[in-house]
Amino acid sequence: MADLKARRPLAVVTGASSGIGYHLARIAAEHGYDLVVAADTSLDQAVRDFKAAGADRVDALQVELASKQGVDDLLARLQGREVDALLANAGHGLGGAFLDQDFSDVQHVIDTNVTGTIYLIQQVARGMVARKQGRILVTGSIAGFQPGAFHAVYNGSKAFVDSFAQALRNEIKQTGVTVSLLMPGPTDTEFFERAHLQDTKVGADMKKDDPAMVARVGFDAMLKGEADVVAGWKSKLQVVSSKVMPAQAVAEAHRKLAEPGSARHNKPEREEVHPIGPHHDEDK
Repeated sequence: MADLKARRPLAVVTGASSGIGYHLARIAAEHGYDLVVAADTSLDQAVRDFKAAGADRVDALQVELASKQGVDDLLARLQGREVDALLANAGHGLGGAFLDQDFSDVQHVIDTNVTGTIYLIQQVARGMVARKQGRILVTGSIAGFQPGAFHAVYNGSKAFVDSFAQALRNEIKQTGVTVSLLMPGPTDTEFFERAHLQDTKVGADMKKDDPAMVARVGFDAMLKGEADVVAGWKSKLQVVSSKVMPAQAVAEAHRKLAEPGSARHNKPEREEVHPIGPHHDEDK
């Protein structure tokens, strides 16, 4: 009798239509995972790419992950299957002055980056802990170390995510389930356009990391069960600077990068390494 086909591991990836999330899902496919992927934009091309990369089965859901119902719809798509890896990557940015922002936009950032993220993690992690097996990768940000003038809500949300991931790792450290935190810096994705940061120094002028590189760093950290990883040497310098500088000095440096109208229209003579800068996780 022929041997029954072994069950392929299953990875859930949010924010998988582009950017870091797309590359996380593609790397997972290359490592033999089947996929359940979600985003708030079309995943049609991404699904074809993931299958070409090695996934036998890809279930895709275009859904609003800022809502509890959206997360429930994603969980229902699992159809009771065990999740081996959760890559909680969906996120949303919002540039500009806080007092000028529509509060519905503010709420959407919080609901996506915080509420939807931790609800999904709680639901999936319960099953992992019950089985004493699983890996979780949370996309945080170096922005969590920085009072983000003109990006205040986003940076505040990422400070929550960074802290939450580290705390959860400690809570479940003896269960066989690992929690790893990926902290990118500015990354070349659609984040800056969607956050309305095109006329800022960080959006228009700064060189940004390759999302494929950032995803590889995070995926490798997840496989190794590492606690946290900062992607890119410039981002590591920014973290160090953020930790040693007074908070208001960090906020002022961030202002120079993120204040509307701060973009230069002439090409700089040489690349600058700024002490801080917001990041992009992945648009939803």
